Amino acid sequence: MIGSDGEQIGVLPLAQAVAKAEDEGLDLVMMSPNAEPPVCKIMDYGKFKYEQSKKANLAKKRQHVMQVKEVKVRASTDQHDLDVKLNNARKFLQAGNKVKLTMRFRGREMVYASRGAEQLKKIAEQLQELGKVEHMPNMEGRQMIMVIGPLKK
Repeated sequence: MIGSDGEQIGVLPLAQAVAKAEDEGLDLVMMSPNAEPPVCKIMDYGKFKYEQSKKANLAKKRQHVMQVKEVKVRASTDQHDLDVKLNNARKFLQAGNKVKLTMRFRGREMVYASRGAEQLKKIAEQLQELGKVEHMPNMEGRQMIMVIGPLKK
């Protein structure tokens, strides 16, 4: 048994431990029931639960949820428009998000899918200082998809 001040009291019968907790006006909480003998602590259980929930909320607030941001390009996208989309992709990677590059092919553009793959690889080279390619370009129907993840800081 552990006292309310954190000091070890020793092995006590259950009735005596409960009586000691009631004398202090606190609760008797079983900390590790699988130990031999089981370890109990005298504490204010409501305060303990409140502090645990505060710690959980703080940990939840500090975590960053990674999102997948999408940048759509076409095989015929001009260089200036491509630069604007690359700047957006850079912002997403710097914020710690993944970037999904989608290249859609329409009509006769399907014949030139290899050019689209080359263009996506060039984009990946330009973004390599901020992220690494997680999924190489692959065709899914009429669109080619590549995913770039941020580098570890």
